[in-house]
Amino acid sequence: MNLQTIYDILLADGTESTATLADLFAKSDKTILYFYPRDNTPGCTVENKDFTCLKSQFAEKWVQLVGVSKDSIESHKKFVEKQDLGVALISDPELVLHKELGAYGEKKNYGKIVQGVIRSSFVFDSKGKLIGEYKNIKAKGHAERMLGEV
Repeated sequence: MNLQTIYDILLADGTESTATLADLFAKSDKTILYFYPRDNTPGCTVENKDFTCLKSQFAEKWVQLVGVSKDSIESHKKFVEKQDLGVALISDPELVLHKELGAYGEKKNYGKIVQGVIRSSFVFDSKGKLIGEYKNIKAKGHAERMLGEV
């Protein structure tokens, strides 16, 4: 995985920024990158709200939370404002990061095989070493499960 690729990020405080993964990972002992399919959809809203509600508990464990989707920064802004979210969100419209981590590919959707975002979470240490991987997860209850894993 290329830690020097620059991504557009909507920070938890609502400001826009750009950063490399190396820069992000260095800010905390651990970072959870969680991939979700789309802003303002029911499952993705539940997942992001749950992570927001548990943000302080993750912070007590020195874990930062960063959501990733293919949506634009403008879409992220609307999502954050509408749902009152408090986590950083990366915009990955070209699916570069998704594909590098295997969070995009074949999946079943209502019984059909389709190409799409695979709801996944990855835990990294401050140097960018992958220390945990969770794929094909369910949105509801995921944040609580991750809190128990880190």
